[in-house]
Parts: sequence; C-alpha cells; structure tokens
Amino acid sequence: MAEEVIVDALPYIDHGYDDVGVRESALAMVEEECRRYRPTKNYLDHLPLPATTPFETPLMINEFERIQNRQPMETLSMKRYELPPPPSGKLSEVSAWQESIENSMAQLEHQWVRSLNLELMLDYGTEAWKSYLEVFTAMQAKAQLQLQQLKKDMQDINWQRKQAQTQAGEKLRALEAHWVLLVSKNYEIETECVEVEKVIKAAREQLEKLAPPSVDTEQTNGHASKEESNGHDSNEDVEEQQEEEEEEENGDPPAAADTNRDEDEGSNDS
Repeated sequence: MAEEVIVDALPYIDHGYDDVGVRESALAMVEEECRRYRPTKNYLDHLPLPATTPFETPLMINEFERIQNRQPMETLSMKRYELPPPPSGKLSEVSAWQESIENSMAQLEHQWVRSLNLELMLDYGTEAWKSYLEVFTAMQAKAQLQLQQLKKDMQDINWQRKQAQTQAGEKLRALEAHWVLLVSKNYEIETECVEVEKVIKAAREQLEKLAPPSVDTEQTNGHASKEESNGHDSNEDVEEQQEEEEEEENGDPPAAADTNRDEDEGSNDS
C-alpha cells in the first residue's frame, strides 16, 4: 500500500518558482525519475480494477467487444428508405411481393408524418421557438447565477487559503528566527564551555606542578606529629614531678596545702 502523500506547499508564501532555471531543474528531476523507474507491463497489477459496471449498457458492452475483436462497424442500412422490387428470382413468390408492399406502405406513412410535422411547424413553430428561447434564456440566467456563486465561493476559499498561509508564514518566520537564535546561543554556550574547560585544565596542571602529592611525605608528617604530641606529654609529666618535689621540700604536703587554700578562700568570703 502506498504511503499517504502530505502536500505542504504554500504558494502564497513560497517564492522563486518563476526564477530562471527553476522550471528546467524540476523537469530534469522528473525525467531522471522516469529514467530510473521505467514502468513495466504489469506495473498496475497491485491496483484494483476500476468499477465501470454502473456505466456499462448493453450497447456499450457490444461495442467494446467489437473493438476488442477488431471488427469493423456496421454500416447504416438504407434499405428502409428505398423501394426495391422483388428480386428477379422471386418475382413469382407472394411473400416477396408482400414484403415489398409493406415497405412501400411504411415509406408512404413516413412521408405522411413528415408532411404533418411540416404543417405543425408552420402553424406552431414560431410560438414554440419563442417559448423554447424563453425557457433557454431563463436556464442560461440561472446557470450564470450559479456560475457567479461558484466563482464567489472559489474566491472566498482562495482568500481563506491566502489568509491562513499568510498567518502560517508569519509563524514559520518567527519560529525560524527563534530557532536561529537558539542555535546561536547554543553555539556560544558550547564555545564558552570549551574555553572554561581549557582554563580548568590549565589551572589543574599548574596546581599539580606547584604541589605534587607524595605519600611518603604524608606518612613522615604523621609520625612527626605523633612524636611532638608524645614529647609534649612527657614535658608536662616532668613539670608536675618537679612541683611535687618542691612542695615536699617546703614541708607542706599536697593535701594540707589544699586545706589551707580552702580556709583562706572561706575567710576572704566572710
């Protein structure tokens, strides 16, 4: 099944079709397509046969069969307008003379009808033609009104199409300008991102050059800090031991010194 074709042409907006070389280019493309896809004898097999049965009459069917069989068309028989005598071999036959008499009577009746029609035309032909012309004039006026209405409808449809396409053209131009703006902004953002990445990369390289990381140095610094803390603790212990020795030399035990200190604080409070 062939895909649905969507026509998206906007003839009231698109321009350039009348430029030099456009028509030639389009025709060249059509010729190239025709050369590329040449139709075969059975290129219409995938399509159903057209339904022509409602329009076929027995006369048309017979005529189509005659044309298909390539038979010549039957000539118009003028025998009914002639008055031939019986053939020489049938002059003694009654049936031949009877057929000839019937033919002559038919010709006579036909001539009588013709004369009657001529008399009727002479009597009523003028009035009949006047009436026919009046009816024909009325039909013509009605057809003219219908034609004018159709032209008006066509003009309204074309105006609506033009208005719709003009509005669509303005919207398309606005969307195109917005798209160009977004693309430009995206390009600027991408350019700035590339520049920022370059700056970040250069800064990282500079930091790596100034302070390169080393595991041995960190371990050494860790041991040094531990030794400093241990040395500080040992110094505090030595100072406390010296203070205790001085108090013992003075003869004041630590507990008595604390008691005297409490008594002095109580007397000061009182």
